[in-house]
Amino acid sequence: MTYSVTELAQVSSTSVGSVVRFCQRFGLHGFQEFKLLLSRETVLPQRPAATHDDDPVTATVLGTLRESSAALEDAAAHLDPSTVVAIVTALVKARRVRFAAVGTSAPLASDAAYRFTTLGLDAAFTPDFIAQEVIARGLDERDVCFVISHTGSTTSTLDVARTAVRSKAVVVGITSFLSSPLAEFADLLLVAGSSETRYRVEAMTSRIVHLSLIDAIYSVLAMQLEGAPEARAASEAVVNSHRI
Repeated sequence: MTYSVTELAQVSSTSVGSVVRFCQRFGLHGFQEFKLLLSRETVLPQRPAATHDDDPVTATVLGTLRESSAALEDAAAHLDPSTVVAIVTALVKARRVRFAAVGTSAPLASDAAYRFTTLGLDAAFTPDFIAQEVIARGLDERDVCFVISHTGSTTSTLDVARTAVRSKAVVVGITSFLSSPLAEFADLLLVAGSSETRYRVEAMTSRIVHLSLIDAIYSVLAMQLEGAPEARAASEAVVNSHRI
């Protein structure tokens, strides 16, 4: 199944809450657990469509790389550059940039916060989701809350986004699904990634796509942010001082 919880609610003419309660009736935590268990029961192992049928290891390696490449090509083909420009504009104007993410999206948020800091932005990420929500309460219209979530339906991350909206901060989001609860909160949203792939659970390919989107935002920021060259040079000097 490739549906998000919002998409399933739409095609079944119900609500997100109804879908979640349906899953919980089976003793599951929610939709994502239901989706994972369903995929294990219904998806049969497939051989990669490659020319190395006699070498499953090679076929798997090449298939994995090709899936990632295809996801990046698809993201490039469907990306709206004006959204990237709008996000960069919001970041340039921001007093503070605070990231929200959990699970496998957390390392991306941590990396993005660090890289934005090297350009002179006041950017930060804390991995504790309760702390993220507390921090979001202290934001205002001068700040940006940058939310990263593959599914766009992780409750703790959505709580942070909801809090940021109430604080009147600009909410920027990156997700793999347009029809997701995160889309309801984000002022600016980049949708790119992938659903679960043949070789990997929880769409590891999407992390590569999201990281590439952050890299693109960083590159444009480096061109437009006043003082970025000096800040980056100072950061590189610190990094180089720790190298032999």
